[in-house]
Amino acid sequence: MDLPETAERVPESTPERVNERIRRETAERIQYYGEHPDEIDERLEELHAEWDIERTLEANASVLVLLSLGLGATVDRRFLVVPAVISAFLLQHALQGWCPPVPVFRRLGIRTQREIEAERHALLAIEDGL
Repeated sequence: MDLPETAERVPESTPERVNERIRRETAERIQYYGEHPDEIDERLEELHAEWDIERTLEANASVLVLLSLGLGATVDRRFLVVPAVISAFLLQHALQGWCPPVPVFRRLGIRTQREIEAERHALLAIEDGL
């Protein structure tokens, strides 16, 4: 089995129309801040706080695991199956860059760290050019 590169596994497993929308929205923001350089510092702060797809998946999985463990301990032991399923999904994501929440998060505009960094570097280049 040939595994995708770590930095490319999420975009490779995302429908191209979603990747294109994310790229287009990023380009539009860069163009906007090129015309409004006085707002770049605020945008850089927003980028610093932006959660990437990995962090979002980890937080989502953790919340679901903790919730299902609590339900398994207090309501019904069958809830204990959920952490096993989530673990399998996380392994699948680690290997392939895809798991069931990824398409949903990508459609919501959650970007990879590389995509966030590309915007940050473009904005810094605009600032340096002033």
